[in-house]
Amino acid sequence: MIHDITPGTEEQLKKEMTTAYVGIDPTADSMHIGHLVSIMMLKHFQVAGHRPIVLVGGATAMIGDPSGKSEERNLLDEATIRHNQEKLKQQLAQFIDFDSDAPNAALMRNNYDWMKQFSFLEFIRDIGKHITVNYMMAKDSVKKRLSSESKQGMSFTEFTYQLVQGTDFLELYQNDQCKLQMGGSDQWGNILTGTELIRRKTGGEAFAITCPLITKADGSKFGKTESGNIWLDPERTSPYHFYQFWLNTSDEDAEKYIKIFTLLDRPIIDALVEEHRANPGLRILQKRLAAELTTMVHSAEACEMSIEASSILFGKATKENLAKLDEATFLSVFEGVPVFSIAKEQLNAGIPVMELLVDLAPVFKSKGELRRLIQGNGLSLNKEKETNPEALIDATYLIARRYILVQQGKKQYYLLQAE
Repeated sequence: MIHDITPGTEEQLKKEMTTAYVGIDPTADSMHIGHLVSIMMLKHFQVAGHRPIVLVGGATAMIGDPSGKSEERNLLDEATIRHNQEKLKQQLAQFIDFDSDAPNAALMRNNYDWMKQFSFLEFIRDIGKHITVNYMMAKDSVKKRLSSESKQGMSFTEFTYQLVQGTDFLELYQNDQCKLQMGGSDQWGNILTGTELIRRKTGGEAFAITCPLITKADGSKFGKTESGNIWLDPERTSPYHFYQFWLNTSDEDAEKYIKIFTLLDRPIIDALVEEHRANPGLRILQKRLAAELTTMVHSAEACEMSIEASSILFGKATKENLAKLDEATFLSVFEGVPVFSIAKEQLNAGIPVMELLVDLAPVFKSKGELRRLIQGNGLSLNKEKETNPEALIDATYLIARRYILVQQGKKQYYLLQAE
């Protein structure tokens, strides 16, 4: 997980309980899997007996960070930032201990709390004079933006970002005895500005660790799908889709991700890798990776339901399997499937299957087509073969009291929704 590390960091960590921080910008009210590397760094750090600080970038979210970006981001107001901060803390509490009385219980800070007190003159007097323009210009994040084709160039606001981040490190160093900052490798320059500022202003020593930016084996961006980010909030990304994301990773990526995103120890990971390589078709690595992460981010119950849901599309599922799913998971599994509405009261007396699937819900174009399908053993209702063209369908067929799953052949699904 380590990309760069300043000299003396390992010695510092062996010497005493050390406080370290990671910055997270509150640009949304949920984190996504792109944040998981930072979260796992903090989690490992706390498990090892050190004290993590999560720094919410309330002030920096009002500016925008140039690192790795070609354009400025949208700026947020304080009310939105405070709301997002609270939501992020609730999510982080699933991974990191904030509330116990342990000496290394985590802290959460917001840099807006000290940055709002600075006047511009104070900032350039107390901070700006310690870091030269030459030093700032030498940073990769600045050089890339200035030499890019973009006509926008780089605003003074963004140019000063590294000073703002350096001020955060100085503040946490002085008030929380924080000696280490951690982050992605694109933050290396900004973090070093902080260590330099601490050295020049206080004569103290501070340290830095960065982790590699996570990429996919095919070179595409990690964590992005056609439908956008994979969020940690179940309202934004269902546990089922979250589970599926990890289940569908390539063999090469699964081998890398299981080392970074889980707390499994080396002998267990080595054994899993060996088992997977012996029979890649079983997808042992992907299944374990998906289960570990879904349990950690959501819950054991959500993981179990996601595994159950996966078997419905890709295994030999039964009506009982369907009945175990809650409505949200059921709808996640069949997202994008054609939906036909019917009136619930029509099912009370029972409806002939031919009338239901041709006249009331026109899943099939003609009764002749449907009859041939049934006689050829090609129709399933709620994962059970329907072999009788005269069958009556009533309310007992409803899954979650609302749905009937119609399946044509192996892969063609339709959903009846009773209102």
